[in-house]
Amino acid sequence: MKKIVFIMFILVFACAPTEKIEKEIVPNEIGYQISDDGNKLPLYSNSKSSIQVWENYIKAHNEKDTAAIRDLNALENFKAYAPTGELIEGTDAHISFLVKWFAENNPKWTTKFMIANEYTDENDSSYQWVTSGHDMNLTLEGTEIKLSQVHDALIVDGKVQMFYVNERVKAAGE
Repeated sequence: MKKIVFIMFILVFACAPTEKIEKEIVPNEIGYQISDDGNKLPLYSNSKSSIQVWENYIKAHNEKDTAAIRDLNALENFKAYAPTGELIEGTDAHISFLVKWFAENNPKWTTKFMIANEYTDENDSSYQWVTSGHDMNLTLEGTEIKLSQVHDALIVDGKVQMFYVNERVKAAGE
């Protein structure tokens, strides 16, 4: 009888819900960044706080909320590199570009993935990046165009400092 009571005691405690334990984020080396002089600098996983900034940024673009986009852009030295090779410098230029582009193309993004990463350069400056993949639909002169995009966004102090957009037209049936 004592064995049955002991086994039931163990089962009750083994099956009881446990408190979720917060784990400390330990950076994990996931690759490398190559410096201008060819040195490989370790690239590490990063906290998801930079992902939240970029999620908010994409949401503001989907809602065509230029006030929110302006607020999420860095106050100084903002840059956006378009897939056409165009460089947009400064938030005012970015907002002007977007107002026209939104009206002419009606873009809509669907996020597929987001990856937070960080590296420290040879001068001990730390850089937090988000690399993300999106499906994007445009309506250009009544024709729907389906694109696949990859963005690399530099997040500094909770603001978008700079980003690159690479894209391709999706294959039929993709």
